[in-house]
Amino acid sequence: MTLRLFDTYTRSVRDFEPLQADHVGLYACGPTVYDYAHIG
Repeated sequence: MTLRLFDTYTRSVRDFEPLQADHVGLYACGPTVYDYAHIG
């Protein structure tokens, strides 16, 4: 299964290609505990 994401720079949908084949990281600035959950 391929993960496809919208690239806001190129304004197109692209296949996700990790920098390392065996590792993917995710940055999250922290939970939104004072309101509804959201991204961004």
